[in-house]
Amino acid sequence: MAKSIQAIRGMNDILPAQIAYWQHIEQQMKTLLDSYGYQEIRMPVLEKTELFKRSIGEVTDIVEKEMYTFADRNNESLTLRPEGTAGCVRAGVQRGLLNQVQKLWYQGPMFRYERPQKGRYRQFYQIGVETYGIASPDIDAELILLTARFWKKLGLQHLSLQLNSLGNTACRAVYRETLVAYFTQHQAQLDEDSQRRLHSNPLRILDSKNPDMQALIEAAPRLLDVLDEESRNHFEQLCQLLDRVGLSYEINPRLVRGLDYYNHTVFEWVTDQLGAQGTVCAGGRYDSLVAEIGGKATPAVGFAMGIERLVSLLEAQDNPGLPDNSPHAYLVMVGENTLSAGVKFAEQLRDALPDFRLQMHCGGGSFKSQFKKADKSGARFAFVLGEDEIAQQQVTVKYLRENQPQNTVKQTDTAYLQSLMSV
Repeated sequence: MAKSIQAIRGMNDILPAQIAYWQHIEQQMKTLLDSYGYQEIRMPVLEKTELFKRSIGEVTDIVEKEMYTFADRNNESLTLRPEGTAGCVRAGVQRGLLNQVQKLWYQGPMFRYERPQKGRYRQFYQIGVETYGIASPDIDAELILLTARFWKKLGLQHLSLQLNSLGNTACRAVYRETLVAYFTQHQAQLDEDSQRRLHSNPLRILDSKNPDMQALIEAAPRLLDVLDEESRNHFEQLCQLLDRVGLSYEINPRLVRGLDYYNHTVFEWVTDQLGAQGTVCAGGRYDSLVAEIGGKATPAVGFAMGIERLVSLLEAQDNPGLPDNSPHAYLVMVGENTLSAGVKFAEQLRDALPDFRLQMHCGGGSFKSQFKKADKSGARFAFVLGEDEIAQQQVTVKYLRENQPQNTVKQTDTAYLQSLMSV
């Protein structure tokens, strides 16, 4: 026997037992985004490598170490998308969407060659939200408040909001020089990655997770202290809007995000329930990215959330509030020549009641074995078709979850059969 082929490390199958969590998250988010006036967009998972080098930044872990990049048959360098924002901007510029205010969202797989661990995979799924054409902090606040409302819809707890401002290009350039001077004085304490980033991307040193460097990072100059008036006003107005609605947050001056395109607002929702992978949702403003990719300068802000991490949080809850998608009824057919009549009844019922979830038994088997499968399906009722029921154009309805007497009704009694959906 040939050796079975296994899934690629870090790329997981999502099995039927978990799908209810995924569908619940996706449906709740779609409903919420519809209510806020956001429209869905779908982009390809494969883009030109140049797009990510230009947008994310060449001196980042993602571009340097984590992208799935290859040359196609025309020797063009292509990359499986490691995140969604760059592709969304590319689509907006290419399709002429960004000549007016846009509120967009997407969902789907992203790819990064990382060391797989719980909550961090090589193929992972995100829901992303992006807005274009609004420079004022009210849209920053809307996105943050939208995410807070989403946690309420899902019933999630133990999530806290962290905020920071990266300022505009001018004040970030001043801060960059200050930071380089500080870390140069302590260069012997920097690890290999930080020494490499010292002159190319010193802000990323602040994001280091090396425990031996945390005291050094904590003592570093703060970007908030060198914000110019424009940047300070933007951040203060955002905080005032969040204060006005009573949303709690922590200002984290070390929050810089891992992508080069951010400016002004950056934020993360974090939890202590997932171990090391505590960031559930993250985003911020990226006003220069549209021009960097080739479009007209356009203010922009967005976020992305990891679906796997949300699923883990829901699974940890005692009552995640998942919808019941089990069948309303399981159709059992017993006796000679009942199969064709059963197929006809099932299709007629589906025509009359499109929302009725009916699972028809297939593959034959005894009356007893069919009832075992009916019970295992999670259905509330068994519909039984035998020779007598077929002759009388009837169906027997047997309760599977309650101690109630069975009923025999006309197959055309759709009002009664529909009433079973709410039992």
